[in-house]
Amino acid sequence: MKKALIVAAATSAAVAASGSAQNRGSGTVSYWMSAETVSGLGAMAAGQQGGRSAMVAAMMSGRGPRADAYAHNLRLELGSPRRPSGAPTADHFIPAGLNAGPSLPLVTPEAAPPTPVRPYENPGLADGPSNGRILIYWGCGDHARQGQPYEFDLASLRAGRVPPAMASLAIHAMNPPSRASSTTFGEWPNERSRTPIPANGSLVGAHRISGNYSPDINFTLAQGQDFLPPITLTANTPAAGGAVPVAWQPVTNARAYFLMASGAGPDNTIVIWTSSEVQFSQAGAFDYLAPEEISRLLAQRVLLQPTVTQCTVPAEVATRVQAASLMMTAFGPEANFSYPARPANAPRGWAPDWTVKLRTRSAYTGLLGRDMAAMMRGEGASDERRGTQRQQQQEQRRRRNPLGGLLGRVVGQ
Repeated sequence: MKKALIVAAATSAAVAASGSAQNRGSGTVSYWMSAETVSGLGAMAAGQQGGRSAMVAAMMSGRGPRADAYAHNLRLELGSPRRPSGAPTADHFIPAGLNAGPSLPLVTPEAAPPTPVRPYENPGLADGPSNGRILIYWGCGDHARQGQPYEFDLASLRAGRVPPAMASLAIHAMNPPSRASSTTFGEWPNERSRTPIPANGSLVGAHRISGNYSPDINFTLAQGQDFLPPITLTANTPAAGGAVPVAWQPVTNARAYFLMASGAGPDNTIVIWTSSEVQFSQAGAFDYLAPEEISRLLAQRVLLQPTVTQCTVPAEVATRVQAASLMMTAFGPEANFSYPARPANAPRGWAPDWTVKLRTRSAYTGLLGRDMAAMMRGEGASDERRGTQRQQQQEQRRRRNPLGGLLGRVVGQ
């Protein structure tokens, strides 16, 4: 009997310890909030029904959204080392100022088959013809500097032979919570809820995350811990020499800037330019960057200082491609919280119940050398139609006069 009581007591203690570990002491729960402000074509796409084709049609006809419109994107990711007693559930109760309802549900996604990874993946770089080539330019100025462009071929890239110049300044990526790294994972937006965050929505205020696989998480965001303002260009028109001076209004709380232009040239050529002062060809700089990574890239002159408000795309880039895209990112600050609060001299292995990270950025996407406001008014479309009509008229004249083409070429030389 005595032995039975000892076994029962030990079993009860083990169950109690297990339950306590599951609810409180089973490791640190990690919660990330990624807050992005998008302007330019990205904001137009967010506010245009019917997809990309409808957006382009509306833009070219002058019926689209305002060119200075912007949108807010918010991504929430909750990673926990704990398992729920039933189906996983979690909700983020948001401040009223976000204007997106009382809460956002964090849904655990269904397991998906792994996505095959190619030897080297970089959007747009390894998808062209096997005999294509990539030309890399860098630095602000009217003309490309000596030693540019750096050139390599797509066949080598597709085979996994990454040029040393592309790996020398690789971005240190941030790793938010994910299904792969968590015992239980929840995210928003999801298939159940995709509530749009209005442009006037603010993250400032009290936040609470409650679920059955994490402790209650409570924190408050103050002024300055919010979406960044949108990027607003004040200049993006080709100069007489072919270069394109790009200027913008300062983005409040921005820590650094990065610009990139890319487009297709003749003979299966992809042209890429970045605002980096040193040779740099990683498109990953458009993702979120940790504060220490921003400091490192500023010191290496990859990113532009927050006091910079203009950068000129060299003529060798702007005149080599047609309809080149222009992308710009303003990297914002982080806000970090934990419970209990991290001590000044945290011991090795210090593990709070939970941590929260807010990361911010503002992104612009447009066309190099094209006035988006004019395009939205339909002026760009009219110019293109007039250009097409002139080409058709010239072609008709050449057909009537077989010498027209030859004479035209001689006169133009």
